[in-house]
This record gives sequence, structure tokens and C-alpha cells, in this order.
Amino acid sequence: MNANRPKFSRPEFSRPEFFRIVPLAQLGSEPFRQEMAATEAEREALARRFDLLGLDRLAAEVELIRQGSGVILLNASFEAAFVQSCAVTLDPVEGAMAANFALRYGPPDTESEDGAGDGPAFEPLTGDFIDIGEAVAQEFSLALPSFPRSPGAVLEIEKPPADAGPFAALSRLTDRQDR
Repeated sequence: MNANRPKFSRPEFSRPEFFRIVPLAQLGSEPFRQEMAATEAEREALARRFDLLGLDRLAAEVELIRQGSGVILLNASFEAAFVQSCAVTLDPVEGAMAANFALRYGPPDTESEDGAGDGPAFEPLTGDFIDIGEAVAQEFSLALPSFPRSPGAVLEIEKPPADAGPFAALSRLTDRQDR
């Protein structure tokens, strides 16, 4: 091997925090059902990923159903208990949620054929498995409150005087120059 040749490393596969693989070969004509809960290490990693102060619980029930044209329907429900920072005070804000969602998986060209605008969101299949844990993690992150607030937290904004219009600042400048 030439010592002057630059070394290129293969990018390592980055495994998601809540990794739950279901091989497509495992899916038959009957629905596949699985219950799962994030471990303590997975919850800590997800809390870092989603900028949470803590993730006390993340559990889900998932069902995969084979449909025609190589399409697989994922129906899932999850429950979570978490702690976020208040958007106003930065104090801890506890939260809990329960939600349901559905996704359709299939070959990339299936999305346009099936009319992607109707029904569940479409996810292209890029391998011979579906990561149901990552699907739950992503849906959980989308359901998190964007601006959590502690009870009683108030954001005080100074209101401009009633006579202030778009040129009020300019008139104050001209008043100074006139003196």
C-alpha cells in the first residue's frame, strides 16, 4: 500500500437511540404487533437528542400490516413522560403525552402511485427492515411542546406608547436636534 495515499475511512453506521428493527421477511399476512419501552440508557440518549432535561418514560405499541404493492402500514400509539425547560424562566416543566400515529412504508415509486396526499405519511423503504423504534422517537419529537411554560410564567414585553407609529423613533430624533 502506498504510504502517501490519503486514508479514507468508511462512515460508521450511526445507530439511532431507540433502535427496534423488524425485518420485512418477518412480516406475514397477519398483522405483526410489538410492545416496547425505552431503556434508561435509551431515554438518556433521546433526552440529549431532543434537548430535554429528562425523559422518564417512552413506551409504545406498534402494529405492522402488509398491504398491496409492497406497502406496509405502521399503526402505533405511544406514551411519554418528560421534563423540558420553560421557554420563559428556564425552570423545569414536567409533561406527559399519549398519541397515535400511522405511517405507510413502501418502495420510493409507490408514493406517487398511491396518492401521498391522502392518509398516513409515506416513508420510502430503503432496506429490508423497518426501524419501528426510530419511527416512535421521531413522532414523539414532533409532538413535544415547542415553547413549554412553567405555570404562571409570564413574558413581559414593553408596549410602545399608544401614539407611537412607524415614525415615532424618527420624530424623537428630530425633537433632539431642534433643542
